[in-house]
Amino acid sequence: MRTLQDEFSAIEIGPSAAFRNLVLFPLFRAKAPLPAADYLLLEDGIAEGTVRITELNAGGSVPELRLENNADLPVLLIDGEELVGAKQNRVLNLTILAAAKHSTVIPVSCVEAGRWKMSSAEMASANHVMYSGLRHQRMTQVTESMRLTGTRRSDQGAIWQNIADKVSRLRAASPTGAMSAIYERHASSVEEFLRAFTCQENQSGVAFAIDGRVLGLEMFDRADIFRRFFPKLIRSYALDALDAPSSGATASVEHTCALVTRLSCASTFVEDALGLGKDVRLDGPQVSGAALFAQERYVHICAFEKNGSSSSFTFGTRMTRPSHRRGFWPFTRS
Repeated sequence: MRTLQDEFSAIEIGPSAAFRNLVLFPLFRAKAPLPAADYLLLEDGIAEGTVRITELNAGGSVPELRLENNADLPVLLIDGEELVGAKQNRVLNLTILAAAKHSTVIPVSCVEAGRWKMSSAEMASANHVMYSGLRHQRMTQVTESMRLTGTRRSDQGAIWQNIADKVSRLRAASPTGAMSAIYERHASSVEEFLRAFTCQENQSGVAFAIDGRVLGLEMFDRADIFRRFFPKLIRSYALDALDAPSSGATASVEHTCALVTRLSCASTFVEDALGLGKDVRLDGPQVSGAALFAQERYVHICAFEKNGSSSSFTFGTRMTRPSHRRGFWPFTRS
């Protein structure tokens, strides 16, 4: 199994793009492209009618849903994707590659505290993922649950409270306290952020900074898959950008390199995934994250700065172009 240190050593960081207080750093993989995709995305499987997500049973279970994959390929579900419908809206607790022709019970968190009533038999995929601040908190909870009890549960009460606080700050109240209502209330502003950024050719990941603080990064195994998720990720961070100050501070490539380096040095533990592959969890003094290793590669990596640090980082060597690299330091793309 390839280590995450090896994986991060192959990352190139491109020139940043900014809109208001949100800065994006495109990430590229310094290796040959993969062959055609050997899995489906969740929204494609749902659209084709080969993938269904429903309540676990007639009574339902807040932290669990049932996924039925009748497709000929595995289906990829991404940490933080929101699922709408059924008895209440949920988000996925981790990334899963669900096997073909198989039914899987998937762990989720509720993001609609005031509803427990069937609105549809099957769930649909939203056009955003959980906003980044709460996603980080929930990811840390799931990691702790895996470490202590072997389950993949979140702190549901803490998630509801976080959403309620954001609803109050952004004045996006809804009858059911739904996270989706915050996106709907601020759709116009969120879409301004989306229009301001473009996905570059061969880009397979992105690092985000808000008001000078590097907050996290996302990496996919394929550039075409990342392109599909790019709008959902922008909306996620845009919602946090709307909820953050705009002091004029900016993050640099060096800050992003520092995040990648800290992730390379973070401790990890590995467990068999719920579907195919291995769940890899990262934890360090300043960073945390999760990854799915399947089909002989890292299909998805999501990681965050614990404190959103914007302080500079002392490197053991100067970063150069790949032909002159030494060790496992990430390098920049001009």
